[in-house]
Amino acid sequence: MSQMSNRAYLSLWSKDFSEAVMLDRFGKLLETVPLSATWPGFDMLTVRGVSPDEAPLVERDLRAAPVSAEEVIELARECPHADCSYEVEARWDLWTYDAEKDEWVLGPQRLEILCLGDEYDDEAWREVGHFWIHAGFEHLFTGHAGLLGAAPSEFAPADPAESEFLERMRRPASLSDYRQKTQDNIRKLMGWVERIDRALPLDRWQLWSEGEANFEARMESILAGR
Repeated sequence: MSQMSNRAYLSLWSKDFSEAVMLDRFGKLLETVPLSATWPGFDMLTVRGVSPDEAPLVERDLRAAPVSAEEVIELARECPHADCSYEVEARWDLWTYDAEKDEWVLGPQRLEILCLGDEYDDEAWREVGHFWIHAGFEHLFTGHAGLLGAAPSEFAPADPAESEFLERMRRPASLSDYRQKTQDNIRKLMGWVERIDRALPLDRWQLWSEGEANFEARMESILAGR
């Protein structure tokens, strides 16, 4: 559905972060990732120097045999510099709706996990965090068109498929399933945040998205719903 393209993010700022500790801490973060049951490893590593505009210094396509967090960090140590970023891709299992089968499916969704050195991209970490996680589509954690809120928002479907989805999800039984599956996705995300908070010496963290003014509050309201 065309208007479901907003993304959800988790930004993490670490205490006493430096070139000397960044890859060790990145490894500890990667160890917390709730990897997909059908894809239990990391499948891509990209190391960039100076800024996103530069050609990658390292690119490793690991899809033939997804690797562990420890193995990813060993590869990343080829360029252990404060002006580098380290981008890792993986998959985790979230609930999504299969319109053709008219059923909910728990399956792998793409994750991107970045570590930004202190000097990378004019200290971009100050805005997005030392670690920046692209968690997936926003609607996987908020629902669509305000359907899971106390007061559904006005929304004009972009196409017939989107209109059909909204009509189907407004039915009481379907809406209950929609809320339950979205709550499960939220709990998975929040549970991961808690594990990260225990594993790393964080200064602060922030959950945010492209479409919600207060993404975390939106999720909390959905969790509180019935």
